[in-house]
Amino acid sequence: MPDLKNRFQHFFPEKYFLDFSIREINEYLTGQNWLLDAEYVQELEKPGEGNMNLVIRVKTNLRSFILKQARPWVEKYPQIAAPVERNQVEAEYFTRISKDPVLHSYTPELMGYDRQNFILVYKDLGNSADFTYVYNKGNHLKTEEIKELIGYLNSLHHLDCPTFPFNRSMRELNHEYIFEFPFIEKNGLDLNKIQSGLMETSLLYKKNKTLKRAIAELGKYYLNEGPVLIHGDYFPGSWLKSASGIKIIDPEFGFKGFAEFDLGVMIAHMMMAKQNKVLIDEIISGYCPPEGFDPRLLAGFSGIEILRRILGVAQLPLSLSLNEKKALMQIGSGWILSGKIDL
Repeated sequence: MPDLKNRFQHFFPEKYFLDFSIREINEYLTGQNWLLDAEYVQELEKPGEGNMNLVIRVKTNLRSFILKQARPWVEKYPQIAAPVERNQVEAEYFTRISKDPVLHSYTPELMGYDRQNFILVYKDLGNSADFTYVYNKGNHLKTEEIKELIGYLNSLHHLDCPTFPFNRSMRELNHEYIFEFPFIEKNGLDLNKIQSGLMETSLLYKKNKTLKRAIAELGKYYLNEGPVLIHGDYFPGSWLKSASGIKIIDPEFGFKGFAEFDLGVMIAHMMMAKQNKVLIDEIISGYCPPEGFDPRLLAGFSGIEILRRILGVAQLPLSLSLNEKKALMQIGSGWILSGKIDL
């Protein structure tokens, strides 16, 4: 942690570095006027495994809430630089969607935003867990849950949102690790350390020039401005089960883009989680596409999400054999090249 603090202060010597220190956090919260009268910090917890940001649960003598700070790196992978402006995008996203009653019902309550120090404060949802359990064999989403998750996308992709921050830095970061890095032959990632034989299997895709050209074209779409506001990372790690129902979190990759990306990512993760065909059919049939929706783009984005998750840095807790991954990658590449989702 001292190394990370020094690194942070090298970039931002005047900024506050959020750390697991009761004394320092109490002083910070007091300075921000975020504590109530006679309120003080008693305990700090790590509420879960954060990917992009540091997240701390603060327990006081009166209540609990969540602090979330963006650092100039990816929290899970500190070697990867990332823009601190992502929390500004997240705050803007939640502000925009709060005007829609459906989207608001799935939104954690944003209590404050310290733009100077890249910190968000949220009402604590209590004992909650994300949906990454679906990657474990035998775990399936319920039809009611699918309806809610698709209902969220339906409302989001039809939201009247004429303008939104372009979020260029985050898009460029995501573009690199979705459309480029996984398909570089010698990118420094030893896939055999993840699963024996995966490196050799990856060469089938890294050396496929036709596939790589198609992926590059999809990447251009991703970087372009699109017609609708999208979440940008709509997968089980961004869905929370809480006492007050499903909540959708972590929209720091949000921007005005193509609806096909959000839906494609969701379908890809249902495939990797080995959810049954009926459930995936329910996702497709329950979705209400906005005007101009392109099924070929949907297939491409869904296929690339499968490939990049298996071959790239952002690994998932998949309980799949090498042969199962091979089959999924064949499906994903087929979707990209054919422009058609064939279940």
